[in-house]
Amino acid sequence: MRKEKIGQISKSEALRKAAFLCSASEHCTTQIYEKLQAWGVSGEDANDILNRLMEEGFIDNTRFSRAYCHDKFLYSRWGKVKITQMLCRLRLSNEEITEGLSTIPEEDYLAALDDALRAKDRTLKDTNMYQRKGKLVRHLLSRGFEMGLVIDAVDDYLKLD
Repeated sequence: MRKEKIGQISKSEALRKAAFLCSASEHCTTQIYEKLQAWGVSGEDANDILNRLMEEGFIDNTRFSRAYCHDKFLYSRWGKVKITQMLCRLRLSNEEITEGLSTIPEEDYLAALDDALRAKDRTLKDTNMYQRKGKLVRHLLSRGFEMGLVIDAVDDYLKLD
């Protein structure tokens, strides 16, 4: 039996390894393509492998987007802006990103924003409200929350104090 060598591993071995990787955890097409390139698989063969993995249900970008949004929100407490930026880096379509973001419950999202705001405020020692507000806004924006929501939340919070 003759093995068709492509770079470092054969096409069939690359397919087997990629299928195993996808069955262990969710991955998008970009991640698997980059992995195939790292293994030395040519572009045409990598596309063939990706198509086969998608046909067999190992890769589904919409499913990946939903899982990614869920995990990054739940465990990392990222906002929608940061999640969207990361999914854009992975070259997912706007529809796939929108589908993933729709899995985040609005009530939980606003509660996470409020929790992040209160946690950061406890660490601040500034008595100047202007500086305090600036630090809170910058922190929440860096976590990926939307500007409008951040400004409203910080204004409401600082009025309560």
